[in-house]
Amino acid sequence: MAKNRFITGYSGLRALAVIGVILYHLDPNTFIGGYLGVPIFFVLSGYLVTDHMLKSYKHTGKYNNKHFYLTRVKKLYPQMVTLLWLCAAYILLFQRNLLAKLNQIVATNLLNVYNFWQISNGQSYFERFAANESPFTHLWTMSIEGQFYILWPLVIFLLVKFAKKRKRVFWILFGLSIASAIEMAVLYLRGADINRIYYGTDTRFFALGLGAALAIIWPIENLKTNITKSDTKLLDLIGFTSLVVMLAMFFSKQVEAQSAFVYCGGMFLFTFFTTVLVGVIAHPGSHWNKWMTNPVFSWIGSRSYGIYLYQFPVMIFFEDKVTDLADHVFLYHVIEIGLILILSEVTYRLIEKPMSKITWQKTKNFFLQVIDSREKDYVKRTKATLASIVFLFGSIGILVSPHAKAVDFNKSQLAERITANKKEQEKENKQLIAKMKKRKKTEADSSNIIKKAEKAVKTHPVNKSFVKYGISQLDLQLAQHVQVTALGDSVMAGSSDDLKKLMPKALIDAAVSRQLNVAFGLLDEYKNENVLANNVLIGLGTNGPFSMEDVDHLMHQVGQKRHVFWINTHVPTRQWQGQVNGLLKQAAKKYRNLTVIDWYGYSKNHPNWFYDDHTHPNLKGSKYYSSFITKTIVKESKF
Repeated sequence: MAKNRFITGYSGLRALAVIGVILYHLDPNTFIGGYLGVPIFFVLSGYLVTDHMLKSYKHTGKYNNKHFYLTRVKKLYPQMVTLLWLCAAYILLFQRNLLAKLNQIVATNLLNVYNFWQISNGQSYFERFAANESPFTHLWTMSIEGQFYILWPLVIFLLVKFAKKRKRVFWILFGLSIASAIEMAVLYLRGADINRIYYGTDTRFFALGLGAALAIIWPIENLKTNITKSDTKLLDLIGFTSLVVMLAMFFSKQVEAQSAFVYCGGMFLFTFFTTVLVGVIAHPGSHWNKWMTNPVFSWIGSRSYGIYLYQFPVMIFFEDKVTDLADHVFLYHVIEIGLILILSEVTYRLIEKPMSKITWQKTKNFFLQVIDSREKDYVKRTKATLASIVFLFGSIGILVSPHAKAVDFNKSQLAERITANKKEQEKENKQLIAKMKKRKKTEADSSNIIKKAEKAVKTHPVNKSFVKYGISQLDLQLAQHVQVTALGDSVMAGSSDDLKKLMPKALIDAAVSRQLNVAFGLLDEYKNENVLANNVLIGLGTNGPFSMEDVDHLMHQVGQKRHVFWINTHVPTRQWQGQVNGLLKQAAKKYRNLTVIDWYGYSKNHPNWFYDDHTHPNLKGSKYYSSFITKTIVKESKF
């Protein structure tokens, strides 16, 4: 049986896929759909593996499963094992907060069931703001690939034996792919956990299935060069259209990784166009194989496996050691990309390429030479020594991990404060809303309030302990009368008790992981209840950037008669700090009723005000945070 021609353009497609994934992990807010690079890998696997198997059945009536499994093991496991033990060694030596459950992570990856482990252990693919973020999160794809390689020889055998006709086989595979996409949509609409949907083998099968279905109707050996010019132009146009749609989706806001569009057809749509492009590139009558072939794409494509494996650990380990990422975003990303490429090149040359030709005899000879005292090949000995050190420390890390305790965020001081504050928020907000509804029609006399406050400074001082945090007793007195509706994320949630103490008439609605888009619905809700105060405090931006359109939307909702106070962000470990703060500065010039509370400028030289994440104010920092915010609101508020 003749070998299929090598389609060099697929290296270009793999290059685009891995570039998209890396850019997404570096900056998910700019390269919004970069994670869609993964279905490209799946489609290629489904197409090439199925085509190879069916070609064998056609010419010989059988398929060499043993050879297939052996080549897959030699291709995938050397790099995978190296990555797992390198990371385990690094974690043991430099980042022990990640030791917990390391043994389970290694075992499930080796057994190709890591995606199931992630689902059962609640590991999020989307949470990039966590002290214990796993460097292995991205390996879910390798488990699905592994499951595919294990089961697919049996699936094809059964289809060839019982379905027999290619047309029937095609509709079975296409039908299963459609069923997978429908299941994804149904689970999403029924409110299933987003990570269950994202990691699920069943919900992601359609990418492999569409690639496999393509192999049925578009076998590589049947594609001929001698086609008409009009057919060539048609293929080129179809390929161009498919690539344009794919690239557009890489940057489209519609494919934000947790949006309804993605799971209710968007990801399937992207995968469909990917499948079409895969078919066009395969056809020797089109120009797309040539256009997708160049030295850069060939280099990246040939090393795409290693690049994919090492990208996430490099980012996690590197960003854990820098606390000023926001100040050097471009530089640090260049360093990260450089480290990823260097690691992938080294491991490609030392592990992936040599291991593809390894045999038991070669392995035996290697170890005999290493332990032979007469051996003069010091390069070989150095390699063996380094490998032994990595294996030793990695193994120790894996073996001691069952005894390591996971850092439970829910039991941290910050988490306990947020939980306690949330309970108080809910109770006090209900009482405050009832009072605000009753008093809605009465207008406050600001001059009278100021006179009362000035008199009370000496006769009935309040919150005296806060004076040392930079707020005057007069401001503390005035703050007792300020009505505020506050919407915020975990930063505000952690300090809501102090804010409430200073501004007892404030309705504070703050929650963990909240982004700006949530505020739109909350503002409408409070407006409909007629409890949206004349002063609106926004504390959002910690968990991701937003656009001027979003700010415009919010300001339009609030209206010109209310005053908006927006706390800028102090999140030095995230690249969007400068983006958020710069945008708010522009917005303040645009809107007269918008005041930016410069918490970043006030706190940036006081690292002792924050917990270890350098973002959430600790007990001391909370006093400064709430005092600074209250003082600013009192100065420009509407009583």
